[in-house]
Amino acid sequence: MTATTLPPEVRDVPTEVLVGGSWRPASGGATFPVTDPATEEVLREVADGTADDGDAALAAAHAAAPAWAATSPRDRSELLRSCYEQIVGRTDEIAALITAEGGKPLAEARAEVAYGADFFRWFAEQAVRAPGLARTAPAGANRQLVHRRPVGPALLITPWNFPIAMATRKIGPALAAGCPVVIKPAQLTPLTTMAVAEIVRAELARRDLPAGVINVVPTSSASTVTGPLLADPRLRKLSFTGSTGVGRKLLEQAAAQVLPCSMELGGNAPFVVFDDADLDAAVEGAVVAKLRNGGQSCVAANRFLVQESVAEDFAARLARRFEGLSVGPGTDGHDVGPLIGGGAVTDVHDLVADAVDRGATVRTGGEPLGGRGHFYPPTVLSGVTRDARCVTEEIFGPVAPVVTFGSDDDGIALANDTEYGLAAYAWSRGLDRSMRAAHEIDAGMIGVNRGMVSDASAPFGGMKQSGLGREGGEAGLEEYLETVYVAL
Repeated sequence: MTATTLPPEVRDVPTEVLVGGSWRPASGGATFPVTDPATEEVLREVADGTADDGDAALAAAHAAAPAWAATSPRDRSELLRSCYEQIVGRTDEIAALITAEGGKPLAEARAEVAYGADFFRWFAEQAVRAPGLARTAPAGANRQLVHRRPVGPALLITPWNFPIAMATRKIGPALAAGCPVVIKPAQLTPLTTMAVAEIVRAELARRDLPAGVINVVPTSSASTVTGPLLADPRLRKLSFTGSTGVGRKLLEQAAAQVLPCSMELGGNAPFVVFDDADLDAAVEGAVVAKLRNGGQSCVAANRFLVQESVAEDFAARLARRFEGLSVGPGTDGHDVGPLIGGGAVTDVHDLVADAVDRGATVRTGGEPLGGRGHFYPPTVLSGVTRDARCVTEEIFGPVAPVVTFGSDDDGIALANDTEYGLAAYAWSRGLDRSMRAAHEIDAGMIGVNRGMVSDASAPFGGMKQSGLGREGGEAGLEEYLETVYVAL
């Protein structure tokens, strides 16, 4: 694909390093390719940022921090609101960009644009609502004032699977709180994040606000850029979304500067179906919870735990539903797009093969589609053992393993039998069962008779090895604020 044949949404997006309000080549002059996972064609070459670029970006953020912190909450709010409106106005363009570099169907990409934009709208509203407190001390001899102030320059490391939503979910609260940012976008899907950054950069310039508030350093070597930043005392906050393994390493590095960290890490979401569930509704919920972005989501249903008396019926219905879905390029109106790369197809198929070796039955799918592009069909496995790798590991693909359980106690214990605790789903017509699942399953987010939990106005995050802190909701702003107590 040549520059002249690229669609405008791909051709016109910035591809350089953004520092202090200006896009410029990487200091070393190198670039890396961004490819379309449906066609395996190169879309653009993107600046390959270096440690020097990271240092320059942090210097720009640090220089902008005092003025940005002093900018009124109303001005920060109106900036974010304007960016929200611009993103919504460019929905088709940005959705096409998401599909080009990430592969998801256009309908899903448009939904992600709406979801991502909503973080800017939500935090535009929250910017003017930072909490405070004034009261007389219990002893009566003095007064206590508690106020909040921005924590300072923040490093935002975003994943590839939701390139606009994961960026705005971090940029929105940081800017609302008064923190300038350095963004390290995912190597696989940097273009969408860079398009959003350009919207913010241009709006800052139009309003004559500090240029260094937003900086972007794409790179093919994340540790080369992020390692020195995490060791730099000018950095005062880290927000990361990605795997638990990488998150642990970043936490170790952040400990040297005692950096506040927001970590949204891996998941192994149980989808628990009790024997009194509405199976038709549960199957529809399973399609949403499993196949959003082809299963490449940290909150995707990973383990389908179904009570024994309805397990065969559920598996049969789910297989029929999956069989009716089309697989192909996201631009062509298909239901399920490609996986992000050839390695992802191999990893997913290895999990399916392991389950089959342990006695599972393939109800539909189960084999890579082959040909150009990284496609794997929606797959349902039944008779899956509890020790199968697709049960104990995060799948990150369109595979639904069905595991049976006996009593309610057994089902909840099985749901909690993982080191992760990000999202969970529970299906039952009974109020007692639903509330028990909501209270006893160890997860930061639980969908009860719902296959979707994400909402900009709700706290997003997990427990156990799934992370620290929350994004979205009122809690999202808190992550970027320091608490200061004044005794009078």
